[in-house]
Amino acid sequence: MLKENLTHVQENIAQACKNAGRKREEVTLVAVSKTKPVSMLQEIYNCGVRDFGENKVQEICDKREEMPKDMKWHMIGHLQRNKVKYIIGDVALIHSVDTYRLAEEINIQAKKIKRIVPVLIQVNIAGEATKFGISREETLQLVTEISKLDSLRIKGLMTIAPFVENPEENRAYFREIKELSVDIAAKNIDNVSMDILSMGMTGDYMVAIEEGATIVRVGTGIFGARNYNK
Repeated sequence: MLKENLTHVQENIAQACKNAGRKREEVTLVAVSKTKPVSMLQEIYNCGVRDFGENKVQEICDKREEMPKDMKWHMIGHLQRNKVKYIIGDVALIHSVDTYRLAEEINIQAKKIKRIVPVLIQVNIAGEATKFGISREETLQLVTEISKLDSLRIKGLMTIAPFVENPEENRAYFREIKELSVDIAAKNIDNVSMDILSMGMTGDYMVAIEEGATIVRVGTGIFGARNYNK
């Protein structure tokens, strides 16, 4: 079943790229494996996927011990400063930086292991009170401040669009994030690139790709619904 789900998602990604006149290689699929057992991750790994996203530091710590070493772990959930040290050596990309204090802690821990850590700035583009992320208006200032920290590199932006029945309702938000990334890139700030746009989830990743996403984060579409009561 998982293999069929993955094939369906990959076909959709290819179609969305075609719709937008983009190359398939421009989009990375991150399989969001939060709450899922290692056996399911292994099955998707065996299908060729190497990028996996987790919401919780503890899940990365537990699963990385059992999974192959060439996996790329993406921290996509809210990251507490006191947990940074546990994943700093292993995480391929932190998607969820939305305060200077968090960036500062990542910088401190990265220095200790002599690593430059790639991060994305999380933007709450729809201004939802229930979601983390900085406002569009404050993004440039935060990017500028974080750019001065020498052990991390800003690689782009991330957003979590509203949960909607019709993915077309999120197209304007994805377009807005793309425009924001273009505006920031034009400033030519040291240590900042806007090569990555992490946006689009199971319900709306095709629209996100059509509007410029370079990473889509798909969980339910691959692994099925989650059981949070376990």
